[in-house]
Amino acid sequence: MGSRIITLQRQARELGRLRTGFYNGRAPVRCKTWIVSSHAEHYVQAAAEVWGGQVEKWQPQGNGAAQWRVITAAESLDAILPPGDPLSQAYETWSRGGAQRRCDGMTESLSDQPCVCRAQWGDQFWEKAPRDAACKMTTRLNVILPEMPDIGAWRVETHSFYSANEMAAAVDVLKGSIGEQALIPVRLRIEQRTRVAQGKTKQFPVVAVELRGSTAGQVLAGAAQVVPVGTGSVEPVPAAAAVAGGSRSAIEAAPQAGQPSGRPAPTAQDFIGAAEGSASLEDLGANLQVAQRAGFAQDLQDPADPVAVAFMRRRDALMSPPPAAVAPPPAAPGVSAAEADLLWQQIVAVWPGTTSELNTAFAQVMGGVAPEDAAEAELDSFLQKLRAGEL
Repeated sequence: MGSRIITLQRQARELGRLRTGFYNGRAPVRCKTWIVSSHAEHYVQAAAEVWGGQVEKWQPQGNGAAQWRVITAAESLDAILPPGDPLSQAYETWSRGGAQRRCDGMTESLSDQPCVCRAQWGDQFWEKAPRDAACKMTTRLNVILPEMPDIGAWRVETHSFYSANEMAAAVDVLKGSIGEQALIPVRLRIEQRTRVAQGKTKQFPVVAVELRGSTAGQVLAGAAQVVPVGTGSVEPVPAAAAVAGGSRSAIEAAPQAGQPSGRPAPTAQDFIGAAEGSASLEDLGANLQVAQRAGFAQDLQDPADPVAVAFMRRRDALMSPPPAAVAPPPAAPGVSAAEADLLWQQIVAVWPGTTSELNTAFAQVMGGVAPEDAAEAELDSFLQKLRAGEL
């Protein structure tokens, strides 16, 4: 890398906006599906090909240059949280001359004076002030859209009170648990809400940031899936690997099949060490997924494959309760809870959507059988269908 201006803030180029409504010339209109807009027509055309809708030329409010937009058919979009802090929030007032006030709720940053709205209407000024009199609560989230061309940020902007609270909480939990520099797969969903207050029923949309490809337990356990930087792939892979034998770095560096890497490719011995160092069935399942992505342990029943043998031995060891322990009851007839847990963790690691979507899909495919009631053969059948791309 060459030299850099150390006082210059570097940020990704903004490719466009993700909107939840539009202005029809008379009033704002809320939309139940995402609207993608950009100065570049080919970005919007790509969005229409992925999420549906008709591309149209569009003139934003104000005197800005004409843009392109598409009102898609998608209520949710797969996205990636970029490194650093992708979220910014402020109370703002804008005019044709630009931002007039920008405040954190206590101090107005443009004038370095105390919050004007709080002084005039009190602590909950956003509720007490007359309509459009106080600064608007403004939340902006930058994301990467893996299905779009080019590398850059797409900005989600909302003035919703609930979105402001929930989006900040989601980003803080994910970044705090997984890491500031991680690329975290998420799903952006427009969720319709209803609120009854003072005898009136109000319906409104909220932008929800959902974890994609991992469970809450995996995040809290440090086994969430992230997108590896510099691998040329946006497919989520497990971030957690072996905890013993110094094999973690080798496992995290595992390339996708057929993919070049700047570091030495992990060897069979690295994955054997990862298997032996797995502290739980959850860790074992995550490490197995990485090994299989790298081309190892494709057939766990092959006695001639040392990596497969190592994983199966470690599985048996983790499934064996200590002498003084009382084994839990089986999850279903003919299958132990530990065996079912290992199969389920493998399913979760491969599944691209949310856990609720996974539970629904499992019941549909397996004739109404819930995952917690499934036998080993049913879990294994679903896993094989998932890996074969049949779901």
